[in-house]
Amino acid sequence: MTTTHPETRLDRRYSDETATATDWEDAEARLRAAELFWITTVRPDGRPHVTPLPAVWSHGALHFCTGPEERKARNLAENPHVVLTTGTNTWNAGYDLVVEGQAARVTDEARLRELAAGWEAKYGGFWHFEVRDGYFHHGAGHAVVYSVAPRTVFGFGKGEPFSQTRWRFA
Repeated sequence: MTTTHPETRLDRRYSDETATATDWEDAEARLRAAELFWITTVRPDGRPHVTPLPAVWSHGALHFCTGPEERKARNLAENPHVVLTTGTNTWNAGYDLVVEGQAARVTDEARLRELAAGWEAKYGGFWHFEVRDGYFHHGAGHAVVYSVAPRTVFGFGKGEPFSQTRWRFA
């Protein structure tokens, strides 16, 4: 889990003169509301692997799930460093967030049940998971659940004014 009050800094090099740093509470609300994230993991040969996925913000961390044989799960078994990105595909409007951290497997069944309820509340009935044996179960398959407590988050305000805010966590 991360501290709730990270060090916040506006990077003037990449921000309009009138820009101010975005409050962490605003960024956290955007992470909570975002429906789609892009995750970047590192393949064993060092090449990046990027794929979209849904994620749930809970207890100061992003959570995602994946099949244990999927490329991202295999990558995380060797290198837990990840980047999760969300935002808008526009240049002159919206806000983008980039979350850097390490993925840690979640196996506690009470926590998994809480997260499963969070997925269903956010994404609807398709994302109904049963929890057993440290996994999410859905239909005939099962998924590993990961938590990413941010180390550093970057926020990019687009439009009037353009801004870049950085939040660092202890």
